[in-house]
Amino acid sequence: MLLLIPLVAMQFTQEVNWTFSDFVFAGVLLFGTGTTYVLIARKWNNTAYKLAVAVGVVAGLMLVWANAAVGLIGSEHNPANLLYLGVPIVALVGAFVARFQPLGMSNAMFAASLTYVVVTLIGLFVWKPTGAAAEPSVHLLTVVVFNAVFAAIWAVSGWLFRRASATGSGANRQLA
Repeated sequence: MLLLIPLVAMQFTQEVNWTFSDFVFAGVLLFGTGTTYVLIARKWNNTAYKLAVAVGVVAGLMLVWANAAVGLIGSEHNPANLLYLGVPIVALVGAFVARFQPLGMSNAMFAASLTYVVVTLIGLFVWKPTGAAAEPSVHLLTVVVFNAVFAAIWAVSGWLFRRASATGSGANRQLA
């Protein structure tokens, strides 16, 4: 249903110009996000855990979508934007290392948030966008605030996992 929005918008404006591959990418991303949530959240009966999974998965979705669409530093052509792929990798590796236990998941989400901040700092001050990758109309404060919000979403997920670990509700033992 979400993919109908750009499809309909393409009929009324030239501003939205998606290709078939854009629709495939978006469909795979949305399906993968939903599947990831279901597979991880069904393991626990804890509401805080399920909410933490939702926030973390949505943070990953928003990061990939925004980075693919317009880039998070400069334009989508800035090679520094590729560094942001490290954020969901840190979150996923941390989740597997933690075996999806709440306290370990909390640490993984906080690590993803910290990775996000480090990548932003590298992109802004070490690997500055130049040429076609730079967007002179975008102010530094706008980029910092936008990226701080993204980093905060990962931290909120970490905080929710920390709350889930404090409540002590055990894993759901059902496999089906």
